[in-house]
Amino acid sequence: MCSEEIYWFHLCYYSCKDCNYSLHKFCAQLPKTKQDDPLHPGHDLTLSKEYQFSDPDLKLKVGVDTEWLCDICFIKRSNFYNYHCDICNFDIDIICATLSEQKMDHPSHPHQLQRYLNRMITSCYACGDEHSGTFFHCTTCFLFMIHLNCCLLPVKLLIQQFTNGSFSHSHMLTLSFSFPFIERKAKFFPVCRVCNKGFVSNIWLYRCDRCRYYAHVSCAASRKEAFMSYLTYAGPGKTYKNFKDDDHPSLIPCPFPDESFNLLMHHFINKGKLPIKGKIDDNMFSHEHPLVLFDTQESLLNKSVSLHDPVNRVQLLCDGCVRPITDIPFYKCSQHSCDFVLHEWCTRLPSEIHDHHDHPEHTLVLLQKAPTNFFGVFWCEICRLPSNGFAYGCKQCEYLVDVNCGFLPDAITHEAHPNHLLQRFKTSADDLRTGTCASSMHTACAPLKLQCEQSTSSFTNRPIFEYYHVKFGRRYKIRDHQHNVTLVQGINADGHCVECQQQLQYYMIFKCFGCKYAIHTECFFERQLDSST
Repeated sequence: MCSEEIYWFHLCYYSCKDCNYSLHKFCAQLPKTKQDDPLHPGHDLTLSKEYQFSDPDLKLKVGVDTEWLCDICFIKRSNFYNYHCDICNFDIDIICATLSEQKMDHPSHPHQLQRYLNRMITSCYACGDEHSGTFFHCTTCFLFMIHLNCCLLPVKLLIQQFTNGSFSHSHMLTLSFSFPFIERKAKFFPVCRVCNKGFVSNIWLYRCDRCRYYAHVSCAASRKEAFMSYLTYAGPGKTYKNFKDDDHPSLIPCPFPDESFNLLMHHFINKGKLPIKGKIDDNMFSHEHPLVLFDTQESLLNKSVSLHDPVNRVQLLCDGCVRPITDIPFYKCSQHSCDFVLHEWCTRLPSEIHDHHDHPEHTLVLLQKAPTNFFGVFWCEICRLPSNGFAYGCKQCEYLVDVNCGFLPDAITHEAHPNHLLQRFKTSADDLRTGTCASSMHTACAPLKLQCEQSTSSFTNRPIFEYYHVKFGRRYKIRDHQHNVTLVQGINADGHCVECQQQLQYYMIFKCFGCKYAIHTECFFERQLDSST
């Protein structure tokens, strides 16, 4: 009757079992005569599919398909159901006549929404964009008005199959009707992963429940293309790549499967070579005690050595790359009291690196201990994270990188953005980004298999992987304290720093297990610098 869609919010409709004839419930129940209708009080309105001429002779002259104008919405109609007043020659199409019945209960709003009287051009409360056409509004809340297309947005969608080839996401996204300021602040004010712009509290968005991926509804629905032309409601969808696998045989997929996997293992074990031209020296290592090779399960049993096993609280971290040792072969110091261990492949690291991506002007030299005053702790120039493992350094520039960052590839793939290559891009904080769209991530984050929503401490705004390249547990003798102290990461029970009185939890600290002495490493080194000057 009205030639409009039957949507989910209409709830009930009539349908013929033998053919595709269907009617809205409110259209099927229209009376043949309306008396004292609010849109035309005082006179009766008569329902007809044909235009009702006041003069019968005029009908014979012009025919039944003559266009007529609805006196409510001012849209021209032809061969369309209408209500007509013979006295006033007043005409109203049945869409306008049923507006009071066209309502919906939408999950985004506590009050029932009603279809707006006329088609219009205005901004939509849901997406914030300007639209033309059909709107639904709340008769209680004056400003709440959403466009029909936004009313019909799916609660779940995939954006793997897309129209403009610029973005995708591997997880299902969920429609959210607000993004409160407090929540945005707690998540460090994320931006839309499509347009790279911020969010407004009341504007709807699509969000990933598994990782920190947010997109405006207008961006996710690609309004610049045919509306929602690529949304998939079920199934895996299609994935389009901007590269060929055959052109990148050594491409590394991220994140790494677990914390024990690292680039050095990938290059030595899987590829047999390093991506950067270097010089390998078999006699470069010097340790105060002999090293023992563990290359069989029997050797582990004979020496009572256990591989890294966080479930059973067994820690075995390589002193070179500071990654867990979960398999043989590896080297361990022959002295029981010394915890120095190395992956077998870390003993084959090149002694020099030439033409490094981030420091091509000078040769980088492998250092077993960084030349710092912080007991070998240094901050990598690439990932900006602290490390006390092996380093590659330039003596001329005081430039230091950890051995993991020393062999970062120029490009990777990542499950958070699977269709495009992420290329190394030099910024103030080194990151990887695509050349096609605005997606980017830090090089420190790319290998990590973390839930992004838990990537920072809620108390300190510090990343929980900040000490990913630090081997804790080593004991030191320091000035101003009578006992040896141990390098650890602070916990809540450690209380406050003896120097600055700030909380020790989550930070790198020196702790004495013989008494209650505990201090931030930064505070300790600042104190040493002050006393030396």
